[in-house]
Amino acid sequence: MLSSTCIKEDVQALIENNITLTIGSRESAQIANEVGMIISPRKVKAHLKIDTGFGRYGFIYSEKEEILNVIRNNENIEFEGIYTHFSIAFFDDKYTKEQYEKFMDVIKFLEENNINFKLRHVCNSSSFIKFPNMHLDAVRLGSSFTGRISVENKIGLKKIGKLVCEVSEIKELPKEFNVGYSNIYKTKKQVSVAVIPVGHSDGFNVISDKDMFRKRDKLRYLNNSIKSFFKKQSLRVKINEKSYNIIGRLGMYHCVVDIGIDEVKVGDKAIFEVNPLYIDTRIRREYE
Repeated sequence: MLSSTCIKEDVQALIENNITLTIGSRESAQIANEVGMIISPRKVKAHLKIDTGFGRYGFIYSEKEEILNVIRNNENIEFEGIYTHFSIAFFDDKYTKEQYEKFMDVIKFLEENNINFKLRHVCNSSSFIKFPNMHLDAVRLGSSFTGRISVENKIGLKKIGKLVCEVSEIKELPKEFNVGYSNIYKTKKQVSVAVIPVGHSDGFNVISDKDMFRKRDKLRYLNNSIKSFFKKQSLRVKINEKSYNIIGRLGMYHCVVDIGIDEVKVGDKAIFEVNPLYIDTRIRREYE
């Protein structure tokens, strides 16, 4: 469980389901220790979270004596691991290295006091790629498994998620005919189109806002957005191993695809490149 909690009911549910806890405060340790003594016949397994500059869960890295006391005074908890989390590994190498050094300094202090851990881990997806020397005993590759990599892909990772749907209709549209909401697209000639029941509600073409970056980062994203607008890059979908443009404005539940003179039939499989993180939970998952 990659977050620390002081809510007794949550801690009890986690222990009852044999989930390894994260301990990030004196209070969370005390509750886990007390609940564990009541409901668990064995020690509660946990990882210790160190806050090296993220400001979320974990003991502040400078609170070494506090950390040591928590470990020693909660004997019903077995601390199997220790970890921290990088805040800007995708961009700021200097700050990331500072976080790593603070974390290793805590480990050194604890080892000097005869406290050792089976698993030490710091790397998220970005730092795993950029800093091989920081891999330690384990890594956490959450973002890369959902298709999000914020740094150059130097190790050959491949996307593992795609959205597949069937073509529901084929039709002919006359010249200068509107396609989609807002009337922003009109056909330049008679055209054959495929209608596919995929849209924003399914997670296609959904992105997260860039809301927590510095001024220069915001300017960079603005510049890239302007470039993309003038390039007029179309959304694409693959049908029968060939890529096609989606025309008109993408709808909530449907899209329209210009198939030219190709032989596309109702029922043909359409494949969309998506970020699995944003795929609606009602979409059936199939694993190959």
